[in-house]
Amino acid sequence: MLIENEFEVAAPLDAVWKHMQDVPRIAPCMPGAELLDVNGDTYKGRVTTKMGPVKLQFLGTARIVQRDESAKRIVMEASGSEEKGKGQATMKVTSTMAPSGSGTRVKVAQDINLSGAAAQFGRGMVQDVTSVLMRSFAKCIADDIGRASRGEAAVQREAVPVKGFSIAMQAWMTALKRFFGRLFGGRG
Repeated sequence: MLIENEFEVAAPLDAVWKHMQDVPRIAPCMPGAELLDVNGDTYKGRVTTKMGPVKLQFLGTARIVQRDESAKRIVMEASGSEEKGKGQATMKVTSTMAPSGSGTRVKVAQDINLSGAAAQFGRGMVQDVTSVLMRSFAKCIADDIGRASRGEAAVQREAVPVKGFSIAMQAWMTALKRFFGRLFGGRG
């Protein structure tokens, strides 16, 4: 399933381009992510999500497979398996950056394939949860770019599992807004 999101960062394009390539620095901005090993453009890590009593933990590898500086596009491929279960996940993430006013617009396209317990969630729920996580990621990236521009170290963040109830409530609100937007002719 293809899921597209975008966000804006109040920083110049070149700063955002450079920052988005520093995977060890930005990995802690992704809720539930923990970077375990770095070998060039290959990254090993764990992503943990809790949905009520169900805890999904994926162990996997991500690799930057393309950097196009002129188009300001980074393509990453990732795959992982549930540590306790038979679920699998693969994802191709394409991030494209462009100037937007005095800042930068980042478009993220995620082509996701899920099997096992994670595949039981419908496309709408996966899309809404992804949107909530992307907003959190965008806020963290914007803050971190500001820190980097001031010469400050990245904030140390623990790899806290994504909490299903909080994310589900935010995703549910997103779905409601989309529904009523479509119902009354607004954007959805």
